[in-house]
Amino acid sequence: MITRRCSERRLFMRPDRETNNAFVYCLALAARKASISIVCTGTMSNHYHAVVVDNHGRLPQFLEHFHKLYAKHQNVLRGRWEAFWASEQTSVVELIQPKDVLKRVVYAITNPVAGHLVERVHHWPGVESLTAIDYNLPLTATKPVRFFDPENSDLPDVIDLRFRRAPGFEHLSHAEYSKLLRNKVAEAEKEAATERREKGIKLLGRKGVLSQPWNAHPGTREPRRQLSPRIACKNTWARIEALQRNQDFIDRYREARGEHLAGRKAIFPAGTWWLHRFAGVKCAELGATAPPS
Repeated sequence: MITRRCSERRLFMRPDRETNNAFVYCLALAARKASISIVCTGTMSNHYHAVVVDNHGRLPQFLEHFHKLYAKHQNVLRGRWEAFWASEQTSVVELIQPKDVLKRVVYAITNPVAGHLVERVHHWPGVESLTAIDYNLPLTATKPVRFFDPENSDLPDVIDLRFRRAPGFEHLSHAEYSKLLRNKVAEAEKEAATERREKGIKLLGRKGVLSQPWNAHPGTREPRRQLSPRIACKNTWARIEALQRNQDFIDRYREARGEHLAGRKAIFPAGTWWLHRFAGVKCAELGATAPPS
C-alpha cells in the first residue's frame, strides 16, 4: 500500500476535472512504464492511497515517474513553483496475507467516508476506484492540456487505468469479488455514520469539498513522530517471517556492498534499485533466496 501527502497538508489535490484526469493519466502511464498492477486507488484533497502489485521489482521507478509527472502538472495548474509533495519518504507498506490486502483496499476506497467528507464512496468528487472495479471497467483519462506537450507522440492521447484482482482473491469470480468489496465498503459506511451520530460530527458533503480553497490546509494538528510500518499483517508468525525476509535482504545487501567497495565481484539481492540503476551493479533474479555462486 502506497500513501503520499502534499506539502504542509495543503489541498493541492482538491478534486476538479483537471486534477482527477491528471491523476488517473499519470498513474496509468507510470504503471504501464514500470509494469505495475493497480489493485485500487483513491484520492483525498491532500493525499492519495493506492494498493499495487510490483511484478518485476520496479516500484521505485513507478513512484518516481508518477510523483514527478503529477506534481509538475498540479504545480502548473495551481500556478506554483515550490515542492508539491511533503518531504518525508513515501509510505510503502508490504501487505502479507490476503486479509491484510483486503483491509487496506477497503481503507483506501473508503477514506473520504471515514474522514466524514461524504456519506457514501460514490459521492466523493475525486478519484475513486470502487465503481470501476464493480463494473469491471477501467478509469479512462486523456492527455492533460497543461504541462504535457501536445506534440509528443510518445505519450498516448487516451489511456486506461485497469484494476487487477487483489492478490489472494483470484479464485473468486468477478461477481463474488465485487460483492465482497461492496459488503466491506457498506460496513465501513455504516460505521462512519454511527460515529457521526454518536459524536455529533457534521458531514462536509460533496459541495463543501469542492468549495474548499486548494491552498488551504486542515485545521487539526497532524500527529508527529509516529511509527512508520513497513509491513501490515495480523498473523503473528507470518509477520515474523516477513520481518525476517526484510532483515535477510539488509544483511545480504550489506555483505554485497562490502564486496563491491573492496573491488570484488558482488551480486546484490533482488530489489536493489539505486545502485543497480545508477552504478550498474548486478542483482540476483527475483525469487532467488541467495546470491548465485
